[in-house]
Amino acid sequence: MAASTNAGHVNINSDLGESFGPWVMGNDAEVLKIVKSANVACGFHASDPTVMMDTVRLCAENGVSIGAHPGFADLQGFGRRAINLTTKELEANIAYQLGALQAIAALHGAKVTHIKPHGMMGNMSAESADMSEAIARATKAVDRDLIFLAQANTEQGKAARKHGLRVAEEVFADRTYTDAGFLTPRKEANSMIKDPAQAVAHVRRMVDEQAIYATSGKRIPCQVDSICVHGDGPTAVTVSRAVREGLETAGIRIVTLPEMPSLRH
Repeated sequence: MAASTNAGHVNINSDLGESFGPWVMGNDAEVLKIVKSANVACGFHASDPTVMMDTVRLCAENGVSIGAHPGFADLQGFGRRAINLTTKELEANIAYQLGALQAIAALHGAKVTHIKPHGMMGNMSAESADMSEAIARATKAVDRDLIFLAQANTEQGKAARKHGLRVAEEVFADRTYTDAGFLTPRKEANSMIKDPAQAVAHVRRMVDEQAIYATSGKRIPCQVDSICVHGDGPTAVTVSRAVREGLETAGIRIVTLPEMPSLRH
């Protein structure tokens, strides 16, 4: 794990642009006033070209850095079901979705600056060196300057560094952790944190101590570059705003991923 040089700075990111046609997911317009980086769905697990374009426009208007959020081709399951792709298929999936968002961003004179695997693709690759390497290889081939937004202390960061990509280590404001340092599966009752005060305390503890805490109380040291707040739940805006205010009250500056000190070229 790389040493942190981010004292006094942290990024807040959210998974956005997940509507589809007339079906609306979340409150992107409000969340984008709070976060500083957006992970934009690329059409496989959610979104469509028009939603992607509208989301990129909102990012540009709010000074939010744009990331690709590729997932499994699973609209019905929202990318949260396991799909076992070959290495060739996974690399092609990543390149295809990255390229789509890059083209949409170009319509607004914007640029994609990071990548973060979505949902089950993210959770599976966090534990799989082979999957993480495939994602890192494809990402580097498309744009070697992209930042890999990786779940902290997982195979994702290891693979990205191996392939020469910059890595931002991510923790979650509204999710709990297992003793292994992975996200508690959503099917379990205690997987989500919906109370704003609890989320703020959870985040402050992780940022202050540079560590994840499992539900058992186990402390797992990690680097904290970015905090994810989910944009798709009924408490998303309230929790996101509380987390940002809690950090700023503590004197921590909220910045985009490219502005993080350790991630600058």
